[in-house]
Amino acid sequence: MTTTQAASVGALQGIKVLDLSRILGGPLCGQILGDHGADVLKLEPPQGDDTRSWGPPFRDGVASYYLGLNRNKRVQFMDLASADGQAQVRALMAQADVVVENFKTGTMEKWGIGYAQMQQEFPHLVWCRVTGFGADGPLGSLPGYDAAIQAMAGLMSINGEADRDPLRVGLPVVDMVTGLNAVIGVLLALHERGRSGLGQLVDASLYDAGISLLHPHAANWFMNGKIPGRSGNAHPNIYPYDVVSTGSAPIFLAVGNDRQFRLMCQHLGQAELADDTRFATAGQRSVNRDVLKPLLERAFAAHDGVQLAEDLMAIGVPAAPVLNVEQALQAPHTAHREMVVKMGDYTGLGAPVKLSRTPASYRFAPLTEGTAFLDAANDH
Repeated sequence: MTTTQAASVGALQGIKVLDLSRILGGPLCGQILGDHGADVLKLEPPQGDDTRSWGPPFRDGVASYYLGLNRNKRVQFMDLASADGQAQVRALMAQADVVVENFKTGTMEKWGIGYAQMQQEFPHLVWCRVTGFGADGPLGSLPGYDAAIQAMAGLMSINGEADRDPLRVGLPVVDMVTGLNAVIGVLLALHERGRSGLGQLVDASLYDAGISLLHPHAANWFMNGKIPGRSGNAHPNIYPYDVVSTGSAPIFLAVGNDRQFRLMCQHLGQAELADDTRFATAGQRSVNRDVLKPLLERAFAAHDGVQLAEDLMAIGVPAAPVLNVEQALQAPHTAHREMVVKMGDYTGLGAPVKLSRTPASYRFAPLTEGTAFLDAANDH
């Protein structure tokens, strides 16, 4: 793909993004914008983004963690603490539509290139700031980390088995949701700029993202005042919405209504369960889940788990085998949905948002070098 072609694909073609961020939330935001056609120029400190060393595994000295967050960008090293670096970044900000950064509050201001300072100079800029807790308030300006926010936001308290310790979600869900919120904020601000001609500050914090993930536990607490606890794989409000044993591998059931429950019982030859007053309605199944689960598992014991999940899905009952990461990434439907992307020796996760006329594209593998935005005469 030529430079001209690369600059003219996707829903965000023509949007120039200056990505000054490191670690996860900000870089993920930049990658998503790049996937959808934005021209993303990433400036890293002379030692590089910290996640270059977050391994193993490594390829050519760069960790897989970094490679998973930094495609569709062109990268250069720049010391923003130096006068030369500050002059260069100002020149790039003059051309950019969006700045994404996650420096500690006050750092860019100390360098003379903070949001309030640049807003006066470049009022068109949409400035996306990713922080741990925001810039002010009781925890304002403190550094934020995914696992710490999971603990503080109540997520660990409702994750895990009831008789075990609180458990961190096994992926950086807070960081990733913060990155998604940052993308949403940037798109909202760009849309509004189309009316006003003015940029604005997009404030995306890990703390807010963590709190926002508390559904339905927050809604339950708002209504009944009971502190939610851990329920393992089971849903707090509906049942059977849980991992259940079978004659082979376990499966996950996601039965959300009475019709689905009756269909499942009929398939198992246990139609009487759907007529039992303890299980006939969603509310009663949730209350009597400790009685219902062993009855279901007794019926499931005569079935192969994978085949049972397929059969239940075929009749409209949500069910799924419990796959490992390799199995999930190699599943036929993963390939059909183009959720694994290959560019040369780079393999990564595909873009989950599919647009019919302006789909995502994969133009630059991670570590592609670049010194200016694509329409600059000196960048090839």
